[in-house]
Amino acid sequence: MAFDFQKKGIYIISRKVFLLLCLFCFLLENGKAQSNDFSHETEKLFSRLNLDIHGLEKIRDAQNNPNLAAEQLLYYFKTRTSVKHPINISSEKTEATQKDIKWANDALKHIFVGQPAYPSYFCGDDIDWNSRPVPDNEWVWQLNRMYFWNAMGKVYQQTGDEKYAKEWCKQLIDWTQKNPNDADHKYAWRSIEAGIRGNSWTGLFQRFIGSPNFTPEVLVAFLNSMYDHAEFLMTKYSTRSNWGLMEAEGMAFIAITFPEFKFSEKWKTEAFRRLNNEINIQVYPDGHQRELAIGYHLGCINWFLRTYELAKMNGIENAFPKSYLETIEKMCEVPMKIGLPDGTNAQFGDAWAGKPGQHSKQFLEWSKMFHRDDFLYLATEGKQGTEPDKTAFALKQSGLYSMRSGWDKEATCLVLKCGPDGGFHCQPDNGTFTLYAGGRNLMPDAGSYIYSGDPKNRSWFRQTRVHQTLTLNDENTNYSPKLLKWQPGNDLDILVVENAGYKNLTHRRSVFFIDKKYLVIVDEAIGTGTGNVDIHFQLAPGAGVAVFNRDYFSVHSNFKKGWNVLVQTNKQKGLKLEEEEGQVSFEYTKKEPRPAFRFRIEKENEKHPVRFVTLVVPYEREKPDIKVEVVGNSKIGGSELQLEIEENGKIKTIGYTL
Repeated sequence: MAFDFQKKGIYIISRKVFLLLCLFCFLLENGKAQSNDFSHETEKLFSRLNLDIHGLEKIRDAQNNPNLAAEQLLYYFKTRTSVKHPINISSEKTEATQKDIKWANDALKHIFVGQPAYPSYFCGDDIDWNSRPVPDNEWVWQLNRMYFWNAMGKVYQQTGDEKYAKEWCKQLIDWTQKNPNDADHKYAWRSIEAGIRGNSWTGLFQRFIGSPNFTPEVLVAFLNSMYDHAEFLMTKYSTRSNWGLMEAEGMAFIAITFPEFKFSEKWKTEAFRRLNNEINIQVYPDGHQRELAIGYHLGCINWFLRTYELAKMNGIENAFPKSYLETIEKMCEVPMKIGLPDGTNAQFGDAWAGKPGQHSKQFLEWSKMFHRDDFLYLATEGKQGTEPDKTAFALKQSGLYSMRSGWDKEATCLVLKCGPDGGFHCQPDNGTFTLYAGGRNLMPDAGSYIYSGDPKNRSWFRQTRVHQTLTLNDENTNYSPKLLKWQPGNDLDILVVENAGYKNLTHRRSVFFIDKKYLVIVDEAIGTGTGNVDIHFQLAPGAGVAVFNRDYFSVHSNFKKGWNVLVQTNKQKGLKLEEEEGQVSFEYTKKEPRPAFRFRIEKENEKHPVRFVTLVVPYEREKPDIKVEVVGNSKIGGSELQLEIEENGKIKTIGYTL
């Protein structure tokens, strides 16, 4: 049979035309749908704005044409100068760090940072904002704080390369479309993440608004989400917690940065009310934030201060009383008073030691703000300013105490904790301490290792027995602190604290800092409780094999260079020296072994008194020859304690009366 090629050609052409028509219709309908969606979102935004504000008249008059109105609204924001923000691209010189550059370039490929302790992770070409490469929920929560967006903003501002702005705009729209505030997206809508975004997104707005890729569609999505954030934060108030400060800060930054919203004044008033309220609730009279973890304390300074500074930039700082700044100044004194000589932290609770000199930039800013020469001294490592006039500090309400020999990096310094329950970020460790000398943290606190995703390890670090304090039968203690004596002096500092940590046993710890060189610690177990009474000590990692001398009940570190520490408890009947498991964590999810040990006495009956007398002596070369004995009428748990110290053949008596 003959084939009609002409008809076949017509058939092929007709089929192609049909397919093209189908594609055209699909694109047309899809375009209409997208156009309708954009019109809907634009109309929703306009219903949320106060279009009677000066400058928005053209937008109000063009509401019937959503596309035109959105373009005019974008022009308004691109040219607006009435609102001030800490990020000002016209006057600010941004220097992106190498970390910023890496995070920004990775983010272009959807390789994102969640909890920074874990590796960055590819979240898909079609981004999954609920990616979970590790069991730790902190990863996905912090993914939705978008630290990498801040990096993209800095790199864009520094380079002007539009690829960063273009990708950020795409990701912004993607996130807002995929993450409505509902039950299925709780991972993205904890109030803490919403508060953090409320602050950081206003900064991203400043960095990206000038980009040609910042289109009306981006503006509408961005502003609608900011409105949703503020309204959500109005419903969340985590009083007595650092969360409450981030919630208020996010709401304040949205309200002040975008006064065009109908409810901005309401949001701003409520945010200011919360901050003024929380600074009285959360900060003890001694200046420390109530959760008693130094990292959160420093964070709270920022959360209180940033909103005040934004208000001041916009001429509304009178919403905060004089006492607000006075309290912040007292908070800024805390890292000076209980920081270690190299600028690292005593990492009690959920805190991290950090890096030497880490607070220098903050001290410099605070020195200018509060006209403090002592802050300037710390910021410049003594090159400018005036040395603090004390070497011993008591934060009595917080239960944090420090004694130091001076303000140079080689100084000897003890920081001790015996305070109230600070909640989730606190640990049952009253009586514990950190000892630093000769440029080395010789007896650091254990740290906390992790928050979630590894409950076994978190629990291990939260045991009383892994801290430098007393336990009964290895059980965790309760918080019941009491300051009995605080007596700093020129050549002798005395601290006496108690913690009624058990139902039937109280731990009294007396600390004597002698000649600004070494310590005598007297631990007394007072009460009817029976069983194993232990005092626990831990040394720094990297000390080689710690040297145990069971004949003299002493242990010392074994660093080949630099300073070491000797811990020696006086002999008594039934005393045992035993090794324990030791771990320390200086970074989230990272830990390392270290020497740990205990001195144990079995408290056989209710009337059996227990007392440990311990020398803790930092030294650089040879172990010093020091002896200590209890003398006089020094009953365990009594109101008097006298000690006789023999050092290099010289004898002196020290003590106290309560």
